[in-house]
Order: sequence, then structure tokens, then C-alpha cells
Amino acid sequence: MSQREPIAVIGTGYVGLVTAAGFAELGSEVWCVDVDTAKIASLEAGGIPIWEPGLEELVASVRDRLHFSTELAPAVENARLLFVAVGTPSTYSGDADLSAVRAVIDGLPPDRERAIVMKSTVPCGTGASIQRTLAEQGKHGYAYVSCPEFLREGSAVEDFRHPDRVVVGDDGGWAGDAVIELYRPTGAPVVRTDVPSAEMVKLASNAFLATKISFINEIANVCEETGADVTEVARGMGLDARISPSFLHAGLGYGGSCFPKDVSALKQLAGNTGYHFQLLGAVIEVNELQKRRLVGKLQKHLGDLVGKEIALLGLAFKPQTDDMREASSLVLAARLQAEGAHVRAYDPVAEAQARERMPGVQFADSALSAVRDADALVLVTEWPEFRELDWHAVREAMRGDLVVDGRNALEPPSVRAAGLTYEGVGRR
Repeated sequence: MSQREPIAVIGTGYVGLVTAAGFAELGSEVWCVDVDTAKIASLEAGGIPIWEPGLEELVASVRDRLHFSTELAPAVENARLLFVAVGTPSTYSGDADLSAVRAVIDGLPPDRERAIVMKSTVPCGTGASIQRTLAEQGKHGYAYVSCPEFLREGSAVEDFRHPDRVVVGDDGGWAGDAVIELYRPTGAPVVRTDVPSAEMVKLASNAFLATKISFINEIANVCEETGADVTEVARGMGLDARISPSFLHAGLGYGGSCFPKDVSALKQLAGNTGYHFQLLGAVIEVNELQKRRLVGKLQKHLGDLVGKEIALLGLAFKPQTDDMREASSLVLAARLQAEGAHVRAYDPVAEAQARERMPGVQFADSALSAVRDADALVLVTEWPEFRELDWHAVREAMRGDLVVDGRNALEPPSVRAAGLTYEGVGRR
């Protein structure tokens, strides 16, 4: 393997750790930095702080090229390219919280020829602001590159290995060239542009995908009033090459660490410039209401929910991850408890994360345990194992007979054949 550029990755969350391991697999020495001492200690001992398919095996295979520290200095000493992958959560105003990004910039030593490569999702204009800060702090040797990430939780390792595009925003200098060279082995198309445009690509991409989800959920709600079946409508729409079937799946709405945050950030960014982004306001509203509509479905069948036993299958915001950030299950469980229902739940991997966020919920160790003596079952996250459930065994275990498929992931005939009542989202 030819000599590869060594890099540093600051932040070892979903984006940072996958990025570090991915570049190590391509042959780079990688210095990983995080302020969380417990996380770094766990990584040094071989632990993996997140659940992501294939990541544990990948990290183990490249362990000799990964270096972990809570100190920034060794990373800056050994690498020219400093990938920043720290969190940028939403503030109460809807803006992105850039305090972690600012802390990284403030901690950089002066008088180095280095490049900051921004993987964290930041508002358009952040790059220009950081460059002004660097100049004010006398750190004139630092170049700046915007290189937004498009890794999907649940398939992040494969997404790194086979990206559909690499976006590089810079001033055309050495740093952008070096980043492009790092990604060259992946064979991905490269979009090289200016920094503001690269920043906007990420926000606009996620906002558009969120818009597709809210749109098909609105269509599903209309289908329920007209007798149409949203799965058939989406199939017919998706065959149009201009539309495609991706993200045309009606259900409880979007969640996770990216879509809610990025849609809010783009809406707020527009508002800060004096532009009212009306469409994104509707996208957010539809997504919030969609979760609450499911409570109405339960009330339609069960009446008053006081004292009712409701089982939630799946808690993570999507399958193949343990991430509970902005998960639909959080809103749903809280609403059900507010209506007086007793909530029990099961998720194959996210229970530890869920316990921290879902007080009062009873956790089960299997799907059948969760549905035992339940009045209703709600599919919240479409883990593959739930599609393979023995519905006759489910019917025997339940006290009631209602199955609410919040992801339209089940086969209604199979559910009904077991003597259960099936209710989907926008389905006949």
C-alpha cells in the first residue's frame, strides 16, 4: 500500500469514528481526539461507544493505525488535515450550536500550516466566520475546507467505502487537493466548489429528503380520508424517474440527529437573513403532528387510553442503530403516558440509550414479552425481526387484538390471518 497522508479526526461520534476507521482502512495513520475521557479510555481498550453494523470489526482490523487522545496537540503535530466532526445540536432558537466547533478552533496552536476540514454540519457562512476568527487569533497558516458528511446511520461503514459523492468546498488551494486525494480510492464523483455552496449542499440535501417524507405522510393522511392506499400511490409515483421511490415511505415521520436539526437550522438560517422559508415550516409541523396522529388511531379502536397496556416494538429512530435522538418513540411514549396508558417497549439494540430518555416505560427482553397482555401493539421502528414475528403467537400473548403498523412495514394479510386487527398509515 502506498504512503497515505496522515490525518486527525476531532470528535469520535457516529461521523468521526467511522471517518477515522475508514481512512485508516485506506492506509492513513489517524489521530483521534475527543474531550470525553471515558470514551477515549473505552476506545483505547477496544470498546466501541456506538452501535453501527460493521464498525467494531473495522476498528479492530485497523487498530494499529488509530491513535486516541483527549489532547489536541499530538493530532496537530502529526497531521496536516484536521477533520472536525463534533456535535452541532439545535439550540432553543433553532440555530446550530457551534460551541464545540468554536472550542476546537480556539484550541488550535498558532503558526502551523494545517487545514481544518469541516465534517460537522454547520450553517452556510460558518466557514467565513471561522476564517475571520483564525485571522484575528493570528493563526494565518490554517486553510479551511468544507467537506460535509453524508453517512447514514445503520449503513455508515458502507457509505464511507462507497460514497455517492464527495463535496469539497475551498479556495482552490493545497488543502482541497489533499482532501480530494484522500478520497480518490473510493472512486466517488467529486463536487469541488466554494465553501458556502458546499455548506448549503448538506443542509439542502437533508431538507429535501425531509420534505419528501412529510409530503408522502400528508398524502397518506389524505388517502385515509379517500380510501386510497398510500403504498400503491407511492409505488406509482416512484416509478417516475423524476421522483424516484426513495423516501416515499409513509409512517411516523423522520427523526435522528440530522434531519430535525438540519431542517430547523436551514429554516432559521433563512429567517436570520430576513427570508421566511414557509415550506420548511410546514415540513416540521407535519412531522410533529404525524406522531400524534398515531395516538388518535389507538383511541379510535380502544377509546379512552387510561389504564390500557400499549406495547412499542422498536425505539431507535431507524433500524440498524441504537441512536435515540429525536426518535418517534420518545414523543409517542410521552403522549401515551399523558393519556394514562401504561407503556412497555422492546428494541433489539437501543434499550440502554432508551432507558435514559424514557422514564416510566417498562422494558422487555423480547417482542413477545413486550406484547404479553397488551391491548395494542405499535410498530415504531421497522427492525427486520419484527417482520418475521409469529403473528399467531402474538395473538395468543396479547389481551387485545390491535396492531398499529407505524412504518407500513408489515404484511396486513399475515397479521389479519392470525385474528388481529391491522391499522397502517394511509393504507386500506
